[in-house]
Amino acid sequence: MAPLIAVVAVGALVTVAAAVGYGFIGLENSRKSVDLDRELGAERPQNVDNGSLDILLLGSDSRAGDNAKYGRDEGSSRSDTAMLVHVHEGRTSATVVSIPRDTRVHRPRCPGRGGGTVAAQDRAMFNTAYEVGGPACAVKTVEYLSGIRLDHYIEVEFSGFKDIVNALGGVEVTTTRRIVDTDSRIDLPAGTNNLSGEQALALVRTRKGVGDSSDLGRIELQQAVFTALLTKVEKGGAFTNPKKLYDLARISAKSMTTDRRLASTGALIEFGSALKGLSADEVRLITLPVALDAIDPNRVVPLRKEGQRLWEALRLDLSVPDDVDRGPGAGRKQDVVKQGSKLSR
Repeated sequence: MAPLIAVVAVGALVTVAAAVGYGFIGLENSRKSVDLDRELGAERPQNVDNGSLDILLLGSDSRAGDNAKYGRDEGSSRSDTAMLVHVHEGRTSATVVSIPRDTRVHRPRCPGRGGGTVAAQDRAMFNTAYEVGGPACAVKTVEYLSGIRLDHYIEVEFSGFKDIVNALGGVEVTTTRRIVDTDSRIDLPAGTNNLSGEQALALVRTRKGVGDSSDLGRIELQQAVFTALLTKVEKGGAFTNPKKLYDLARISAKSMTTDRRLASTGALIEFGSALKGLSADEVRLITLPVALDAIDPNRVVPLRKEGQRLWEALRLDLSVPDDVDRGPGAGRKQDVVKQGSKLSR
């Protein structure tokens, strides 16, 4: 599922409203957090203070609790979706990098879920980092891959994403063809559709409904819903309706996990204030440049040259070059959804 920056903005900004009188402060005790500073220690990239903000947004595929209806959970949860969100200095624009979960990466040594340490592994599937070591290992793997020290971590569960979409009154997505997938339970006609939470969740989960059934095709759908949700938050009056604000705050507290430094009301107020000027029109969505793995064509590997250019631009808080894309070996865009030119570059 798609842990979207719009969800982040919602979760943060509702707390700003809470501070001025809607009575949401009592929800603070129900928030879940992880102390990444303690778990990761000093083995991290240098923290460069250039005015930008880097956040790992992660959606887990846990089937626990309200998520049980989406299938059985075999073993530990995995990161179904991961996006590195780079908010540029000034907080009016952002670059969002989707990391395919089937990417072969070097997974560094990291804390294990049950204690102890998980050994480093070359050519590990990216989503196994969360499986074996939870948020700390996912963060450490992204930091190793990118060379960027992350400022924050936010994780969203299946049920929370669905409930947030419903609380916003649905999201509008235009498709160029019918999308059908019995596994994710979606049958969406071509054209403009106002998706309920259940439909939006099915759309961002489908693999068989588009293209070659790879994770790359699904990422295009996730980015489309990402854009639609951010637009709805920005233009749908979510923050002028007290009931809607309370519903969003309650859902966020129930279904989101953050790093410890973002877990307090004061920190969320500051974070939300920093994102107030972020517009959907100024968010650029791209996918980590990858190619098909020569050893296993069902997996992909990062393209070294293109990846270096991508990460270097973000480390320096610069615009990513326009020609940085997924790479020729990873398949072509399916063009199943219509997006704005800036968002689809």
